[in-house]
Amino acid sequence: MATTPKKYVRKRKVCYFCTERIDYIDYKDEKLLRQFIPERGKILPRRISGVCSTHQRMLMTAIKRARNIAILPYLTL
Repeated sequence: MATTPKKYVRKRKVCYFCTERIDYIDYKDEKLLRQFIPERGKILPRRISGVCSTHQRMLMTAIKRARNIAILPYLTL
């Protein structure tokens, strides 16, 4: 009798901002924004970071604002 392999069930990621009850993502908070940017300087997608859609939009605008006033780099070489 051949047994079927067990399927791996991935644990659902929980939004960091919802658990910490953060309503506004400040673009001047470099330490917080760096968590959602890898070494290449790209913005992490929702499926990887685990952030909900409303906070992902706020995060994206905060990162873009921080880049615009040179708090965060556009890319690293």
